[in-house]
Order: sequence, then C-alpha cells, then structure tokens
Amino acid sequence: MLTENLTPNPKINSTQALFGDAFQDLHPLLQQLHIQGGTLEGEIDVTLGKGLAGFLGRRLAKKLGVPTRNVQTGYKVSISHQAGKLVWARQFIGPDGASQDLVSEFVPYGHYPHGYWQESTGLMHFRLTVDILKGGGWNWRILGASLHGVPIPVRLFPQSKAYKCIEDGRYAFYVGFVMPGLGELFSYSGLLDLKPAMASA
Repeated sequence: MLTENLTPNPKINSTQALFGDAFQDLHPLLQQLHIQGGTLEGEIDVTLGKGLAGFLGRRLAKKLGVPTRNVQTGYKVSISHQAGKLVWARQFIGPDGASQDLVSEFVPYGHYPHGYWQESTGLMHFRLTVDILKGGGWNWRILGASLHGVPIPVRLFPQSKAYKCIEDGRYAFYVGFVMPGLGELFSYSGLLDLKPAMASA
C-alpha cells in the first residue's frame, strides 16, 4: 500500500508549489507520495507497434531510455524532491537481473492550471502541462519537445498519452506514443506497490 514506509518531509516541494490549492484535488495517496517521496516497484508491460510503427517505436524508446528487449520487465521508480525539482529515478530490470537506469528531472514553472513542468530525460526534453482527472489522477500533456537542444514541432512529434492514478490502493500508470496514420509506436504500463521497508534496508 502507498500509505506505508514513507519518509516524512514537511517542506513545501516543487509539486505542491506548482499545483497550489489544486494539490488537494489529487488522490490522497498521490498527495502523500509526492509530499513524502518513496520507491515503488512491480512488473510492467512494454508493448511495441507493428511494422513501421514498431520500428519507429523502438527508436523512440531507445532515445527515452526505455528497454524493448522484453515484453514484461521488472520496474522500480524512486520519487523525490531536490532543490526545487521533482526527480524520478527509474530502473528497468530484466529476467536475468540486469538493469537499465533512467532518470528524469522535472522543474516547475508557474502555477496550475496554466503552469508546466520542464522535463529532462536522457537526450529528450519536454514541456508538460498537467490535468487532474476524475478520482484525483494526474494526466500529462506535451506542450513542446526537443532533442539535443533542437526544438521538435509538436505536430511532428508522436501524440502521447501519459497518466498516473490510484487503483485499489496501488499506483497505476501508462505511457504511450501514437503516430497518426501508423498507430501505436510503443507503450509501457503497470501497477506498482510501495517497496517494503525490509527491502529498502
């Protein structure tokens, strides 16, 4: 359950700063996770499109640091706040125990609903806004993207769908990319649980 084994941090962090009063509209477990931080883990599914869509999806996944060797893989993400930014440290774990790390840093600008996050993930940089979903979930929308510092027009970038919410006390998430006319490029999703205290030790 997300309600256990979190380290208290009473300071206002970047997530609270961006959402302001709307922070209370998030699901209570998402509020707690983003106030106190924590590590979540579980099994996730990585799905590639077919034909040309799958080829492009594999290339995009590689640029984002997402492994495509296995259909299902272990996944761990540590969520923390550091010096005015939100940090997600992800770890994709294969069946042989080998792992691949992917760290994203999110810097907030402005305030909800007109504010946005500036995300840096590997070679990619995104400008993202957030919608609060019914039930307190969190939906991302891409406003802009760049690769190696070169802007990519949004109309040329694959359409994305990304959200996180709480389902039966577990953290549920989905990240997917679709190219109009070709279909789904790739996606990864799953249900995660807070890492037990003994495992953290």
